[in-house]
Amino acid sequence: METEQPSGTQQELPFALVEGKPYLTLPVDLYIPPDALEVFLDTFEGPLDLLLYLIRRQNLDILNIPIAVITDQYIEYMDLMKELRLELAAEYLVMAAMLAEIKSRMLLPRPASEAEDEGDPRAELIRRLMEYERFKQAAQNLDGLPRLERDLFTAQAELPPGHLNRVPPEVDLREVLLALRGVLARAALFTSHRVEKESLSLRERMSQVLERMRGGQFRLFTELFDLTEGRAGVVVTFLALLELIRSAALELVQSEPFAPIHVRLREGQGPAYEAAETDTEPTLQ
Repeated sequence: METEQPSGTQQELPFALVEGKPYLTLPVDLYIPPDALEVFLDTFEGPLDLLLYLIRRQNLDILNIPIAVITDQYIEYMDLMKELRLELAAEYLVMAAMLAEIKSRMLLPRPASEAEDEGDPRAELIRRLMEYERFKQAAQNLDGLPRLERDLFTAQAELPPGHLNRVPPEVDLREVLLALRGVLARAALFTSHRVEKESLSLRERMSQVLERMRGGQFRLFTELFDLTEGRAGVVVTFLALLELIRSAALELVQSEPFAPIHVRLREGQGPAYEAAETDTEPTLQ
């Protein structure tokens, strides 16, 4: 952007401001060394990586490398890096010397006896290239695996305030016995004078309990007892409940410790229980 002076002449923009003083021209004694800015080569990780790139770019067989062509391309790449003032590591120069040596050994004629003893001059270079390619492929495979804090992140979540994770406890047998004791204590308040004995069928009581549980609703454990039957009726009902629980027809549920015990019909059970009474059926008198 140019500014105009009041007199109508244009004013040049300064190259820099040093301590508030503008400089319109570069100082005569200003010297910028040629190596003031160096660019580091990040494309290849070493001379073997460069060689492997040159071979794969032309779809050459790594076991039958045209050493003359690869050497010329390698030297051209090094010359290009020097022209671009890229920092050239010593290992690149060592590889260039090795390629030049292999090229000269393959171009110079040798006696047949020496050629058989010496073998292929490219063998050591091919071995190093194949080994480097295997390790490079293994490194790429490892880098492709999911990595924590790069591809995977640990999820963290806090429970909202006031949240209570309540897991219903299992119904303990002692809780069932305590509930039975309470039922027996209340049953003792009802006295019954019987003139004749009455046989109480366990299977019949099981059928009666299942009939009362028709529909699958929850019922209190204590509601299944008829206190007017006395101790015998309470015991038969309790045995019928235990038998139905053992046969997986009923299940006990308790929402929390010391809470009332509820009974419900298990899923998949029929609403009725057919009890075939036999001569060996347990009865209480």
